[in-house]
Order: sequence, then C-alpha cells, then structure tokens
Amino acid sequence: MNYIKKKLNLIHKFLTSKKFYYSFSGVDIVINNIFRDINNGFYVDVGCQHPIKNNNTYLLHKKGWKGINIDLDQNNIDLFITARPKDININIAVSDKLKDVELFFYHKKSPINTIDKKTSEFQKAKVSQIKKIKANSLTNILDNSIYKNNKIDLLTIDVEGHELNVLNGLNFNIYSPKVIIVEFLDLNVKKLEIKNLNIDVVIKSELYKLLLSKNYTLSNCIYSDLVFVNNNFKD
Repeated sequence: MNYIKKKLNLIHKFLTSKKFYYSFSGVDIVINNIFRDINNGFYVDVGCQHPIKNNNTYLLHKKGWKGINIDLDQNNIDLFITARPKDININIAVSDKLKDVELFFYHKKSPINTIDKKTSEFQKAKVSQIKKIKANSLTNILDNSIYKNNKIDLLTIDVEGHELNVLNGLNFNIYSPKVIIVEFLDLNVKKLEIKNLNIDVVIKSELYKLLLSKNYTLSNCIYSDLVFVNNNFKD
C-alpha cells in the first residue's frame, strides 16, 4: 500500500510540476513567475524574431497579455501579424533616435542580423549585404502608438549588441518598465557560450550602470539574458 501511495505521489508531482518554456534561455519561466498574478499586462518586445520559437513573451501572450512586437526583418513581423493579430507588430530597427543606420544582413529571418557593426564583426558568419535602413527610438515608437504614456509591464530587448542604444532611446520617466529583460553579449570572449557570462563584466558595463541609475536591480540572469526589476515594483 505504501508503495502504491509513493508511486501515485510521484505521478502527481510529475504531472503538476511540468515546466513549459519558449524562450531560448528559459527566462520566460522567470518572467511568468514574476507576473504570476497579472493576466492582462502590456509587453514590448524589441528584436522579437519569432512569435513562438525562442520568444520571451509567448507565455504571457497565451495568458492574455498584449503589446508591441518590433523587428527589423519584415519576414519576422509577417509571422507576428499572423500569430498575434491583436498585438501591434512593427517592422523597424530601434536605436537611440531617429536616424539612418547600416544593417549588417546575413539572410532573411537570421537571428544575428544587426545594426551593430562591432557585433557583426565578431560573428563568424559572413555578411551577405549591408543595407541602409531607418531606425527610430523606442520613445518615438511608443508615443505614436495606442500605448502612448502607458507604463510598460515587461520590456524585452534582444538586438545583437545594440541594446544600450535602445535603452538610451527610452523615456524612463514616462514608460518606466516594471521588468526589463536584456541580452548582454560580452565580445571580449572567444565564443558566446553560457559558461562565458562573467558577472563582473556585466557590473562594469555601461548598460548595467544605466539601469542602476534608472532605479533597477539586477535580480537574475540566465545564459545571456539579464533580468532587471524596477525597485518600485513590489509583490
């Protein structure tokens, strides 16, 4: 009888303890836990790439969240238009201000397409084309949307080395995200791998110093995804 009870307990725990995640690093499990009591939040996904695979906001989208998805590849945005028609899906590069930039283009839907030259030079893959495109600031994009002046619940940024520029183009006084997920690439290492993320390098970075000055705490990190939480956001 005890054996049967133990087996039933194990089966129950197996069924109730399953974890499903979609982001590359699994950081969406952390995000989902942070926002476990919020079922209708507002996310902004910069460098959204794909609406499901390796996506940081898909778990929240399934809960009923809505928001803005931004990517510099129209092919990616076309997928979002199909998968998330209630979201705002925008094809544009994001930087610190409205300006012309160079896109280091590898191929359609490539996750390493970037407007950051240094990051592009780090990659072993060969750039197939350098394109002239327009970039805009996140503040301008938000100001011209239905979410103008709305506080952001979750901001996630994955733009292959241009993350600091994106943050510099956000008006924190108005939009003040509760949680920011930002990819951090240390280009001083030989290869971008999970074991090479050095927290000392993160703490010395301009990105870390900027978010610290904006009243954020680095609360977690998974692979190259850093989790910053606004100090005014309390359970």
